[in-house]
Amino acid sequence: MATLARWCVRHRLVVLLLWLLALGGTGAAAAVAGSAYSNDYEAPGTESGRATQLLDENFSGLGGDSDTVVWHIEGSTVRAADVEKTMSNTLDQIAGLPGVSSVVSPYDSRGADLISADGHTAYATVTFDEQADNIPAAQARAVVDTAEDAETHGPDGLQVELGGSAVALTESASAHLSEVIGIVVAAVVLFLAFGSFAAAALPIGTALVSVGTAYAGIVLLGHAMTVADFAPMLGMLVGLGVGIDYALFIVTRHRKGLKRGLPVALAAERAVATTGRAVVFAGATVCVALLGMLLLNLSFLNGVAVAASVTVLLTVAASVTLLPALLSFIGPRALSRRERRRLAEHGPEPELPTGLAARWAAFVERHPKLLGGIALAVITVLALPTLSLHLGTSDQGNNPKSATTRQAYDLLADGFGPGVNGPLTLVTEVDGARDKAAVQTLAAELRTTDNVAAVSPITYNGDDSAAYLTVVPASAPQSRATSDLVDDLRTDVVPQSGLDVRIGGVTASYDDFAEVIVGKLPLFVGAVVGLGCLLLLLAFRSLGIPLKAAAMNIAAVCSAFGVVVAIFQWGWGSELLGLGAAGPIEPFLPVIMVSVLFGLSMDYQVFLVSRMYEEWLETGDNRRAVRVGLAETSRVINSAAVIMISVFLAFVLSGDRVIAMFGIALAVAVAVDAFILRTLLVPALMHLLGGANWWLPRWLGRVLPRISIEPPECRAAHEKVTVPGQRQMKESDVRDPAR
Repeated sequence: MATLARWCVRHRLVVLLLWLLALGGTGAAAAVAGSAYSNDYEAPGTESGRATQLLDENFSGLGGDSDTVVWHIEGSTVRAADVEKTMSNTLDQIAGLPGVSSVVSPYDSRGADLISADGHTAYATVTFDEQADNIPAAQARAVVDTAEDAETHGPDGLQVELGGSAVALTESASAHLSEVIGIVVAAVVLFLAFGSFAAAALPIGTALVSVGTAYAGIVLLGHAMTVADFAPMLGMLVGLGVGIDYALFIVTRHRKGLKRGLPVALAAERAVATTGRAVVFAGATVCVALLGMLLLNLSFLNGVAVAASVTVLLTVAASVTLLPALLSFIGPRALSRRERRRLAEHGPEPELPTGLAARWAAFVERHPKLLGGIALAVITVLALPTLSLHLGTSDQGNNPKSATTRQAYDLLADGFGPGVNGPLTLVTEVDGARDKAAVQTLAAELRTTDNVAAVSPITYNGDDSAAYLTVVPASAPQSRATSDLVDDLRTDVVPQSGLDVRIGGVTASYDDFAEVIVGKLPLFVGAVVGLGCLLLLLAFRSLGIPLKAAAMNIAAVCSAFGVVVAIFQWGWGSELLGLGAAGPIEPFLPVIMVSVLFGLSMDYQVFLVSRMYEEWLETGDNRRAVRVGLAETSRVINSAAVIMISVFLAFVLSGDRVIAMFGIALAVAVAVDAFILRTLLVPALMHLLGGANWWLPRWLGRVLPRISIEPPECRAAHEKVTVPGQRQMKESDVRDPAR
């Protein structure tokens, strides 16, 4: 690391130009190639996936995305001549738009059931040629604009709204406002911490260059593999948070070197050689946790894992290459004017931990049991809602009230019942008259099944080799009752028909996706936790440190899940925050959140414990190691946490429910991690455990390779210091850092 930092400082202009070239090159390539995101929630081998495949193979156009145009009028009816004329003309125009396969109108023979019983609401079904992932936003926008023109030029009181996945493409929120707010808050915190505009600008500049390069790279990645449309925003969210934090830690160490009288180049080199190692190690743990999603073998999550990992990798690379080059550019201006003046007048002075940080470290040392108990109680309260976590369909009924998709959803639910927003599709292959009779019998049986509101007529393909029908549940798509209906149909009703019927639809596909994820979740969590513990074991050569880290990380994850459940599933303040109505948690969120949160929570563990470990190697005194490590790192950890929390919470303003979930979950996890776990519970436990914190069996110590992240001089000290139970330590072996 020292060699790399030295080269970057000496060739600072080359390093800067290379990074700018990478940013400009990937940005230009992404602009030319365009995006190719895909939200393919289908898990391989599921029944809902097979149902979609059968529709594609046997019914041309029906495999495409199906959206709705809903209109409502008070004081008249949708059958009134002026309303019918306006909407019929509008639907004819929509049917002729590019990408539209078919339109089923309530005013023709096929749409008799598309008018509500009170006559005030009606809807038409618009089927596209492709699934929503492959529909250009311009085609969806053309449908929306055409429908909205009917409201503008139609009879007074006519309300026209649209729903569906393709329509949702036109409501995609921009994260630009949230990015700006997060960066501004981070800049303010950095300036207050450093007192120098130049020093405050470097972490932000480094993060922006690396995240910008990664963002463009994710756009290109979408052409090579399945990448969800929220992956770039997720990568940006994580990248800005960790990128600013990583740079903050290195700049802080660099500033300490300057205060000790080191030349600028040497201070930058030592900052990267010491703290830079912790940054690389912390980034590696985040990437390991993210890439653990590959174990699930779901293309949808593979793209998210690779995209987020690439972002973290580039932020780490920028922190240990671009940042030292920039530090050499600004020279002594990394210090504030007052600090430079004091250095010139008084010379280098030892920087001892004082103030609130030192008093807090001493307070924790005196009351570890009391403070540990308080921390456990707070974490338990925050994590309790996790017990009621419900994975399921979060549909457009959870969108903000102002969205046209939400208003269309509510109009349909009020006029036709909640189940019309998530019908189930039953499709089967047919072989002869006997199978046709079985399909008729099945349709009759479905009409008498509990929680079924309506069953459509049976539709056959051209050669009568396949048939499908639509079942409208009496409950909402995201309701547990609808999921129970899917299970009942699959296990009881459909098998009696003797047909190989496949059940698809929104609820069925989400339930299948959730089942696949939940089934593989233990393996995934075990692998992520195990690999994280292994990395910490190699770094700190202790059994206690990795085990405590695993427990703390799980506590942070559970706390974050608890808050997410309370806000998004229970609806505590979700409408107030502009996040829509309460609803279940998306099936893929737990996996992604566990990966990201587990990785991020390891960062503070590494930065905190690495300083404690350094002091332990120098003194062999556990109490001193914990006290000094906490006193010297708590301020920078808390500053880093405030920055991360600000960046994450700013993304709540994006208006995207999924990104808002990530933002709130990450903000809560970092807050719990920094202010409760790492500065309270972890040091309290380490005081209680004493020398056992650093215990490692001799046989294991001989087998393990050394990848320690402390500076070389600390590794040399390690040869002289041993844990209790091994070679007795002499007083002369321990160096007093105060001398």
